[in-house]
Amino acid sequence: MALQQGPKAWLLTIGNEILIGRIVNTNAAWLARKLTFLGFSVERIIVTPDDLEQIGDEIRRALSHGVRLVITTGGLGPTYDDRTLEAVALATNRRLVLNKEAYEMVLAKYSQGGMQMTKEREKMAYMPEGAVALRNSAGTAPGSWLDLGSTIIVSLPGVPKEMEAIFEEEVMPRLKAIAPQLSVVECGFKVVGVPESSLAPFVEEAERKNPGCYVKSHPKGVEVGNPILEIKVLASGNTREEALTKAMSALEAVKVGAQKLGGKISEEGCS
Repeated sequence: MALQQGPKAWLLTIGNEILIGRIVNTNAAWLARKLTFLGFSVERIIVTPDDLEQIGDEIRRALSHGVRLVITTGGLGPTYDDRTLEAVALATNRRLVLNKEAYEMVLAKYSQGGMQMTKEREKMAYMPEGAVALRNSAGTAPGSWLDLGSTIIVSLPGVPKEMEAIFEEEVMPRLKAIAPQLSVVECGFKVVGVPESSLAPFVEEAERKNPGCYVKSHPKGVEVGNPILEIKVLASGNTREEALTKAMSALEAVKVGAQKLGGKISEEGCS
């Protein structure tokens, strides 16, 4: 990938249900795209079971690699196997303590429903010492923001609507303060009638001649018989205009190649 490199980020998805194939890991894909467009360089997407030691091992590994941002999803709920924040505490040599702000958030949620606090509900308010509780507008379990100085560990619920709500409302504003002054855009088009293997040299040349771009072809049809390709260019620059200029230059190079090979171009656009 030839994109300008931003601060390193790792995504850690936690849950046995992911590993046995019961649940599709949509959280990681959603977060990876959000972070990429914020200017972070997502280097790892890791899935672990609900195992204290394995979660802790991955967090310690991220710290040893100098990762700027670690985001975990899953394991913040009231059940016995929700142990993510306990693992974060152990991996960072901190105590797991009752967080006053988190407790008030959980208490308010259950009080609104006319329910009393129980030890299982109170469990969701325990966080690593020094963590900041993140309000969950879509559910009950608060998120956690732990700033270690060189690394920030953010822990979010596994329920997608809750994860997305906390990220958009609580995490995004904080990340913008540390994100690089970098604009990232994505442009693309669809080409029909050209096999991926035929277009491959043009894709490689477009990336090589356009620093700051990641050029990729995605097959959507059948290589031999009914080839359909989606071409995507991800480009970064100091401004959106600069990133767009890079993206369009690379995209045009691939488009010229596709047309030389007799391909039909459609569905062009940028985001």
